[in-house]
Amino acid sequence: MDEALDAQEFTQRAWEHMYEALDDPYFERRDSELIYDALRRRLRFVPFSDFLKRYIYRVAELPEPFDEVPQEEYLQIICDSFADNNTPPSFESRGGRLPALARGWLTRQSVRRETVFLLGFGLGMSLDDVNEFLTKALREPQIDPLDPFEAVCGYCYRRRYGYMRFVRLREACSEAARPSPREDDIGERTMNAQLSFEKLTSDRALIDYVAELGRGGVSRQSASARNAYETLYDQARELIAALYNQERSAQRRRPCTKEDISESDVEHILCSAVPTDRHGNLTPSRASLLNEQFAGRRFNRQHMNKVLSGGAEIDRFDLITLNFFVYSLEPERYANAKQRYSAFIRSMNEILDRCRMGRLYVTNPYECFVLMCILSDDPLGTYADVWELSYEKTASSENGPDTGG
Repeated sequence: MDEALDAQEFTQRAWEHMYEALDDPYFERRDSELIYDALRRRLRFVPFSDFLKRYIYRVAELPEPFDEVPQEEYLQIICDSFADNNTPPSFESRGGRLPALARGWLTRQSVRRETVFLLGFGLGMSLDDVNEFLTKALREPQIDPLDPFEAVCGYCYRRRYGYMRFVRLREACSEAARPSPREDDIGERTMNAQLSFEKLTSDRALIDYVAELGRGGVSRQSASARNAYETLYDQARELIAALYNQERSAQRRRPCTKEDISESDVEHILCSAVPTDRHGNLTPSRASLLNEQFAGRRFNRQHMNKVLSGGAEIDRFDLITLNFFVYSLEPERYANAKQRYSAFIRSMNEILDRCRMGRLYVTNPYECFVLMCILSDDPLGTYADVWELSYEKTASSENGPDTGG
C-alpha cells in the first residue's frame, strides 16, 4: 500500500491491531489483558474531523502524505468547493461565516446530523458518501426516507442536483404537504418507505412522495430498529431465565420465565465486573479508562428503561450489545469460537442492514472490542474482565502514573 495512505487507513489499521491481539500465542490464557491493552494503546475513537479530512484528501487527490497536509489547505478546499457549488454556510437564512464554521468541522469530535447534509451539497457528495458519513463518522442511521427534509436531500444527492435545485424542490414539497400521518401508521409506512423512495425518478414523483409524508415529518426512530431491539431483548431475557433456572432450581417454587427478568437482571450479568457504590449503583462510565474509546457509552438499566419506554432512541450500540449478549449466553450452539464469530457477524450485519445503520465497523473501538470478545473461549467473561481492568487501572492511577497496560 502507498505509504502516503497509511495514516488515513482507519479500517485497515483497526483490523491489524485487532489481529495483533488475537494472534498472540498467549491469547487463550490472557485474552482480557491483551484485549484491554489493544484498546488502550492502539485503538482510538476516530473523530469526525479525521473522516472529513480523509474524504477531502481522497477526492482532491492531494500528493503529500495524509498526516502532513496543513489544516489551511483543507480549509481552502472546503471554501472553494462551497463557492463552486453555490452552497451557503447554513440551511438557515442566518448562517455564520464559512471559514469559521469550516475550522470547527476540521477539529470537532462530532457534528450535528444537519451539518453532514450541508457538506453533502457543499462538497458535491454522492448519496453513498453522505450515508457513509452518517453511519461511520456519526454512528447514526442512514438518510431517513420518512423525514421530508432528508428525503429531499437524498433524492438530490442521488440525482446529483446542486443546492439551489434542492431549495426549489424543498419549497415545492413544503407547499404540497398534506396533514401528518397518524402515529399508528408510521410503523407500517417505515417498512415500505425505502423501496418507494428508491423508485423516485422525477421531481414530480418526489413532490408527491413527500406530500404523503405530511407536514410534520416523523421520528427517525424506525420500526425496524424497535422491532430488532425488542426481539433481542426478549431473547436475552429468555436466556437469563433459563440460566436462573439451572442455578436456582432447588430454591424456586416455580420456574423463572421471561416475564420475571427485568432490566436490572440484564445489567447485573452484562456489568457484573463494574464496581458499584454502597447503594448498588454502577460506578459512572467516565471513571473507566476506556471511556474515551467507547464514546462514554455503557449499557445499564436506566438506559434500557428509557429505550423500552420510548424515552431514548435505539442506536447501533444498543443492538450490538444485546446481540453480543445473546450469542455469549448460547455457547453450546457453535462448535468453536470461529463459528460463533462468523455467525455473529452475519446476524449483526443483517440486523444493522434492516435498520439502515451501516454494517459492523471495526474502526469503532467498542465494535472491535465485541468482536475480540466473541472470539474468546468465554465471551461474556472476557467482556466483564476487560471492563473490570479498565476500572482497576483507574484506581491504581490515583497512586501513580497510568501506563495503559
